[in-house]
Amino acid sequence: MIKILAFSGSARKESFNHKLVKIAAAAAERAGADVQVINLGSYPMPLMNQDLEQESGVPEAAKELKALITEADGLLIASPEYNSAFSPLLKNCIDWVSRPTYDNEPMLSAYRGKYAGIMSASPGGLGGMRGLVFLRMLLQNIGVTVLPQQHAVSGAGSAFTDNGQLSDSQQQQTIEDIGKALVTTLQKLKAD
Repeated sequence: MIKILAFSGSARKESFNHKLVKIAAAAAERAGADVQVINLGSYPMPLMNQDLEQESGVPEAAKELKALITEADGLLIASPEYNSAFSPLLKNCIDWVSRPTYDNEPMLSAYRGKYAGIMSASPGGLGGMRGLVFLRMLLQNIGVTVLPQQHAVSGAGSAFTDNGQLSDSQQQQTIEDIGKALVTTLQKLKAD
């Protein structure tokens, strides 16, 4: 079975991006994948620092997150936009997970061969689209193949219903399609 790990780059309790990734995750699950949705706030770690790494090693939370990413075939990531880029939380987690945790382990091993679907939600008019440019570039640079389709939901403060769905049915379908497309892509790859 296809395994997908879904998360947002926000640990905020009422995160628009966590709501968004849950929509894609539910669609991926309906498409036949085993999906685990996590909150990066549950994996607290200090800012990536090689001196700290040399003194104390990779933090346990980073090792736990790395194990989840390593086990997954694909990733669904919803990224908030912070000053035209992705969040420091997301970057820090990506950086720590990139580090080797045992002797002779290659850098970036958790990311090699992974596929990802990306999306964003923001109160602003562009919906976080500028941040997705940087996220796509970073993921591709570390060995993750990012699906061509992506979506940014603007006006996120009023975009969701009380039950966590998007009030615009077309946007809801677009986010669900990202989740389904990731599963379909991974199923085709496994069949080959």
